[in-house]
Amino acid sequence: MIRVAILTASDKGARGEREDKSAAVIREMVADLGEVVAYEVVPDERRLLAAKLREFCDVVGADLVLTTGGTGFSPRDVTPEATRDVIEKEVPGLPEAMRAASLKLTPQAMLSRAIAGIRGKTLIVNLPGSPKGVRENLAAILPALPHGLAILKGEAGECGRP
Repeated sequence: MIRVAILTASDKGARGEREDKSAAVIREMVADLGEVVAYEVVPDERRLLAAKLREFCDVVGADLVLTTGGTGFSPRDVTPEATRDVIEKEVPGLPEAMRAASLKLTPQAMLSRAIAGIRGKTLIVNLPGSPKGVRENLAAILPALPHGLAILKGEAGECGRP
């Protein structure tokens, strides 16, 4: 079973001024993939986001951390930068696939700064902050995640190998 952590970057959500509907979409979509073992809403603060990502990876031991929010052009959008602060390797194919799928629906998809990467044996993926954006982007990559995570955890061979 895959251990999933959800981290929402939202100033208003952290203050209790906005319901976190994006995390609910993530929970629904990963229900067949694994178990949500950690969830938190934090303000759009780079150091705080990076610290929480480290905690989810190194202390909680999540296999997959899905962030939502903070991937746009606003001065407060710093989720990709916080993610880069903690990952050891980038996984560019996941955000490329998400943007390609979203571009079929809206030209604004090209404005996403989302990234994905690996820290230890944990995969971190940045998702948009809207429930619609989460659903569209996560649907694009969900089929590939079980195999990728199995390789990362040492439970499967590489692509094309038994």
